[in-house]
Amino acid sequence: MFFFRRDKPSEAMVLFGNVATIGMQLVAATFIGLAMGYFLDKWLGTEPWLLIIFLLLGIVTGFRDVYREAMRLQRGAEAESAGTRGAGTKDDDARGGSGRQGK
Repeated sequence: MFFFRRDKPSEAMVLFGNVATIGMQLVAATFIGLAMGYFLDKWLGTEPWLLIIFLLLGIVTGFRDVYREAMRLQRGAEAESAGTRGAGTKDDDARGGSGRQGK
């Protein structure tokens, strides 16, 4: 009685999930780069050079992943808003036209 079944999660929960995903990607990539550099330095005796290199690679990779995720979310939002704005665009596309006059 206290819990309601929903077919779709609320918009706030979807947003929270997206933000958590972006944050975890940045932290995980940085930590993995740091750990790889640390253990390679210990194993090869090249302290601190591999730690610095792999830390920077992890940071760059984390920001790249965040950028890709943000672009994916933006494309999804644009597609969603385009779907609600243009009610007759699917019919035009099905007829082979794009709404333009002439060729």
